[in-house]
Amino acid sequence: MIVEMVSFEAPEGMSNDDIVADARGVVAHWQANPDLVRKHFVRAADGKLAGIYVWPNKEAARKAHDAAWIARFKDRTGTEPTFAYFDLFMVIDNEAGTVSEFPLP
Repeated sequence: MIVEMVSFEAPEGMSNDDIVADARGVVAHWQANPDLVRKHFVRAADGKLAGIYVWPNKEAARKAHDAAWIARFKDRTGTEPTFAYFDLFMVIDNEAGTVSEFPLP
C-alpha cells in the first residue's frame, strides 16, 4: 500500500465554498476508480490544498494521475500539482477500532 499526496496552491480568489464545490465535482470520478482505496481532501494553514490518496501501489497512483489528468487539473485550477509518495505500513483506525499492517517493499 502507498500514500500519494498531490498538493497545489489554491487558485487566486477561490473561496471556501468554491474549494468544497470543486472537491464535490470530482467525487464521482474518484468513486469510479476501482484501484482507489481512500482519498482525503485537505487544506493546510497556509491555504495550500492537497489530495491524500491511498492506493494498492505506485503504478495505480501514476495510472490515475497520468498526463491527461494533469492537463485537466491544470485547466480546472490553473495550478501545477506536485506529487509525493510514501510506503504505507500501518494504519490505526480508532473509528473502526482496528490496526492494519501492510508489508514494506
